[in-house]
Amino acid sequence: MDEITHGSRPFWKSRSAIALLVFAAIALFLLFSEHRAHFLGVLPYLLLLSCPLMHLFMHHGRGHGHGHGNRSPANEERSSEHGGDHEQHR
Repeated sequence: MDEITHGSRPFWKSRSAIALLVFAAIALFLLFSEHRAHFLGVLPYLLLLSCPLMHLFMHHGRGHGHGHGNRSPANEERSSEHGGDHEQHR
């Protein structure tokens, strides 16, 4: 059932994989050195794009209405049982 024999090495430890990694590193260096102005020109826009993405992921996709204003005794009891109060996590 085992297709790998004891004498064979995994692909990432073979000579061809090392050669592939060396060629990929050279290609990435040459691409970066030739297109540095384009890459650095996009960075401010990537920073601006990261703000709404961080906002979305920091709220865990729940949006703004996830129950902070609804503090009835039943909701407080339920949130304290499940550790839902944000003050506990700080």
